[in-house]
Amino acid sequence: MTTSSSTFAGSMERARRGVGVGGSGRPPGSRRRGIAPGRARTLTFLVLPSIILVLLLNAYPVIYAGIQSLRNGDLIASGDFIGLKNYTSVLTDPSFWASARFTLVFTLVGVFGSWAVGLGVALLLRGKVPLGGFFKVLLLLPWVVPTVVSATAWNWLVATPQSPLPVLAKALGFGNVLFLADPLLAQIVVCVFKVWISFPFMMMMMSAALASVDTNVYEAARVDGATGWQMFRHMTLPLTARSTYISWILMTIFCVNDFPTVFLLTHGGPVNATQTLVVKAYQTVFLEFRTGPGVAIAFLMTIVLVVISVVLFKGVQKAAVE
Repeated sequence: MTTSSSTFAGSMERARRGVGVGGSGRPPGSRRRGIAPGRARTLTFLVLPSIILVLLLNAYPVIYAGIQSLRNGDLIASGDFIGLKNYTSVLTDPSFWASARFTLVFTLVGVFGSWAVGLGVALLLRGKVPLGGFFKVLLLLPWVVPTVVSATAWNWLVATPQSPLPVLAKALGFGNVLFLADPLLAQIVVCVFKVWISFPFMMMMMSAALASVDTNVYEAARVDGATGWQMFRHMTLPLTARSTYISWILMTIFCVNDFPTVFLLTHGGPVNATQTLVVKAYQTVFLEFRTGPGVAIAFLMTIVLVVISVVLFKGVQKAAVE
């Protein structure tokens, strides 16, 4: 038993280094050849103009928005300078924290729900499935179809008592179920809709990550007596960790900044139950004409996104080193 465990552990170590059956891999402690200093300077000079242009294109809107968040103006006039009062009013507003809570739930479900479904589908399609390429293209449709079309279709499915799902729920004995009129049900529908339109992206990310893994490492693990769960836990997840962290970063940004999914489906209702921070910022600026608080909400969202991205990026670097 001890010999089998040590053999399997050795197989896992070979797999982490990308070594298949009979492979040698890169010797431990060896260093990859870096870029020559002269070439590095040349590449820097070539890339520098593009970086400066991107910074200039993005710096002005950010600086202007930062100034607006410190004033009490509207869409027409800049207003007077009031310092951090907009941030104070936002952070002491109960509706802001209600929106923040739902944004957190929406993001967690969107990221990990779409990742779990996408990874599962990618693993299924990795095997010998008849018409696997056709099914992969078919599964991309929720992501490819414009959000306004998908939201319209889901509204037709659940919005009114005459919609198919409420009619089905009533036929099954659940009574009159109004999915978008009940706060809890509306939140569930919005989160499920987000997973539905996002899992194809995760499926493609995970399919690409799985395709880069040498199948010989799995053969070596099977020879050493590894079970399917052991190979998934100790091989699939570590070997695809870098792509997983990158997909989490991207999907977190997509979820937090996702305006059309929520707005087209529920407009943030009922009674603001599905109001995310980006929807609240939009309503504050363009419906209530309070530019300062709305931009302050956007800046607070940006700070949180930067922190989350830095934490996940450290996971990417750690996975790359391992």
